[in-house]
Amino acid sequence: MSASAPVPLPQGHRLHSNPKASPGPILVESNRPTPPRKRLRSLLGLIFPGLISGAANDDPCAVGTYAQAGAAFGFSFLWTAPVTFPMMATTIYLCSKLSVVTGKGIAGVVRDHYPRWLLYSLVFGLLIANIIEAGADIGAIAASLGLLLHVPVTGITITIAIIILAVQTWGSYQLLQKVFAGLTLALFAYVGAAFLAHPSAHDFVRATVWPSLHFSHGYLAMLVALIGTRLSPYLYFWESSQRVEEETIIGRNPSRELRSAAWDVNAGMFFSNVIMYFVILCTAATLFHAGQSRIVTAAEAADALKPLAGGAARLLFALGIIGSGILAVPVLTTGPAHALAEMFGWSHGLKKTPAGAPEFYAVIVLSTGVAIAIGLSGFNPISALFWASMIMGLLAPPLMLVIMLAVNNRRIMGEHTNGRWLKLLGWLTTAAVSAAAAGLIWSWIH
Repeated sequence: MSASAPVPLPQGHRLHSNPKASPGPILVESNRPTPPRKRLRSLLGLIFPGLISGAANDDPCAVGTYAQAGAAFGFSFLWTAPVTFPMMATTIYLCSKLSVVTGKGIAGVVRDHYPRWLLYSLVFGLLIANIIEAGADIGAIAASLGLLLHVPVTGITITIAIIILAVQTWGSYQLLQKVFAGLTLALFAYVGAAFLAHPSAHDFVRATVWPSLHFSHGYLAMLVALIGTRLSPYLYFWESSQRVEEETIIGRNPSRELRSAAWDVNAGMFFSNVIMYFVILCTAATLFHAGQSRIVTAAEAADALKPLAGGAARLLFALGIIGSGILAVPVLTTGPAHALAEMFGWSHGLKKTPAGAPEFYAVIVLSTGVAIAIGLSGFNPISALFWASMIMGLLAPPLMLVIMLAVNNRRIMGEHTNGRWLKLLGWLTTAAVSAAAAGLIWSWIH
């Protein structure tokens, strides 16, 4: 899932250069057994990119939405974590499968097989939604810096955003991963804080296994926002585009790549859902229990960590938000760049230099600039996080429908169309996200 994460080779293979055959590396069989330590490294190599994508999925928009769900509705939304895990894993895997088999991103597949109006609607909708969410994430980074630095942070935030852009353009997303992935581990503080708050086991276990559904506008809006964070459309395009980039490095081998994608996706989405579950549990056990049902500021969101960290709660919260935000912003700005490049036939890919893909990098630069302006425009960052998540939730149903039609089309996928269970999970996911969005729209009308 990561643009620059090292791509693991399958067991029993090694790289061999054959100058007479081709300038690039090719795979040749090797019968030598793989040592246990190397097998462990190979397994970690399969899982690590997924953990990064899981961390990117738990961006500030997601964490802010989870926190508001727990504070406003208590344990009522805990059931969404186990329910959305198979939905997320299925959806992201299908995006991988589509690109591994076709050698194209989602936009490229839609361009070749579906009407142009649909292509333009999806890509420009994604561009707008991603810029809004990137702006909300940048605003959250600024608010988190404000918890640590008692000075105006606008200049610092702009500097951080420009550094992200510079590393993304002239460096490597892998470098950002190495520097900031560790900061996202601060989000695990919610696990300890949740238990130290001593929630009623009977209440939260029941809420986890027995959904409590309501049809109020507030409940449906929160449900759509949570779906938007779980089944984030920006991850669909990011996942598919990165699979295509990986294939240009190691060569196309659909069977091998699909096995790798399964490990990658399941690890990342499980990690993401664990964080979701405990953020909701923690804020429900602390803020909701104390009668603080609305979170307006970053400081109020950080208060949920006090059972574990006490005076260091703001520090832990800020580190987690800053780390996840810096991982997510490049993903949010790169996804639309890939989609637009496929739509118009531009050269693209993070492996290329700006001189080799000028239009692709121009979209990234412009998207980042607009996101900075949105993030520092004075909107309440916590409210912006929620609204950005809800926009993603409304964009998810049409995009899911297109993906399901494509991956079940034998003309596109050949022999790799979905089996019975994968098809069932995919359509159930599409129906669920569509029902939630339709319910919200119905509540607005009535």
